[in-house]
Amino acid sequence: MMNETCKAAVFTAVHSEIELRDVPIPVLQADQLLIQVTCCTICGSDLHTFCGKRSTPTPSVLGHEIIGIIKQRAASPAFDIAGNELQLGDRVTWSVAAACGNCHRCRSGLPQKCESLFKYGHERFSGAAKLSGGLAQYCVLHSGTAIVRLPAKLPDSVACPANCATATVAAAVRQAGSLHGKRVLVLGAGMLGLTACAMADAAQAASVCLCDPDERRRQRAIAFGATETAGQVARDDFDCVFEMSGHPSAVEAAIRAATVGGKIALVGSVSPSPPVNVDPEQIVRRLLTIFGVHNYTPLDLVTAVNFLCEQHQRYPFADLVERSWSLSEVNAAFDYALQQRPIRVAVVPDGK
Repeated sequence: MMNETCKAAVFTAVHSEIELRDVPIPVLQADQLLIQVTCCTICGSDLHTFCGKRSTPTPSVLGHEIIGIIKQRAASPAFDIAGNELQLGDRVTWSVAAACGNCHRCRSGLPQKCESLFKYGHERFSGAAKLSGGLAQYCVLHSGTAIVRLPAKLPDSVACPANCATATVAAAVRQAGSLHGKRVLVLGAGMLGLTACAMADAAQAASVCLCDPDERRRQRAIAFGATETAGQVARDDFDCVFEMSGHPSAVEAAIRAATVGGKIALVGSVSPSPPVNVDPEQIVRRLLTIFGVHNYTPLDLVTAVNFLCEQHQRYPFADLVERSWSLSEVNAAFDYALQQRPIRVAVVPDGK
């Protein structure tokens, strides 16, 4: 592929039209893989970046919910998370971030917060990171990336969010502990919230209450395992609360809603927001556990893919990607996502 080029959609400034550029396909370095992108879904954080609600270096190639096919690899063998050698033609997903494996955080079990973290869809468009986002025909995978093979039975529309939304929820559920027989509250009915409902239901929670002000989204949650829905939280007897919206009032409601000994996972607060009011006495007296979830570990990605393989026909994940566009139509995809607020839209790059 030396001296060849591919198309990449380059984000240059907030609310500016994304530019389609010809980008050289680099000569791979040791431990790198060249992936032909087959699908990229637009995540809520991509929209936040586009609108200036969160900071990302510019210019950049956005998109981190990506799947693709291995088209080229460096001379040295590459392996998936399970230790199996990867082959040309394998259809794969990979961790949203690459970690060094050697720093204090990596050694402490926090590779998602590696001191030299490299994040796909978040890096500046320069040097070796030019092809590091999903809104391009190709993406280069770097050393330290956790890779998972995707079975043929898993549709692209289902598999694409696995390495962001699904794996993040898997991390939250792992830290919450067993949900069997528990009363679960989920705040926010976006991709994170609907996935949390499905995982709680599949884990045999006693009940799953979904809270969201949008009635259409509340109704959709029933198909994802919610046993009840509400426009606002009216109870305080939940064993486990997953806050997926990031709205300050929802964070406060999450803490109020937990029962004695309850666990509260804060997941949605990934962009700057006003501070929230917290009564520390209530946290102490009610023995509450509050924890934050951002990114995930490689094993959470494995859990996410396995969950989708086992459950995607039980819960209608394929329906959550409402429309698809080609790479040349990327601006139309962003416009639709911002105006219509679907759960997900997809960009499907043309092959090369």
